[in-house]
Amino acid sequence: MQMLTKFESKSSRVKGTAFHPKRPWVLASLHNGSIQLWDYRMGTLLDRFEEHEGPVRGISFHPTQELFVSGGDDYKVKVWNYRTRRCIFTLQGHLDYVRTVYFHPEQPWIISASDDQTIRIWNWQSRQCIA
Repeated sequence: MQMLTKFESKSSRVKGTAFHPKRPWVLASLHNGSIQLWDYRMGTLLDRFEEHEGPVRGISFHPTQELFVSGGDDYKVKVWNYRTRRCIFTLQGHLDYVRTVYFHPEQPWIISASDDQTIRIWNWQSRQCIA
């Protein structure tokens, strides 16, 4: 098998990755607290997002909106708009590290799992925890 491309990061550890559903992009969540957006065809770093305090472990693109979600060791779930290059809101409620985050493919939901031994479902439109 041939390697398509290789990305070099300043962080010693990549904690999570996600492919964009349509564009040739990859998100990388890093131990140093940053999130990097790469173009895998060009092999170039497109952007960097830095608002988490500590490692970012979970990362996921929205299937149709210009959004991605991240979760980290700061116990926070953050929703970002990659076009405007900013975090648009933060969901709080976990009591320990957030390990994984995903957008539901059809509903306005985010699922997050944490070391606090909970799985939470959030409505990202109302910004409320619903389960």
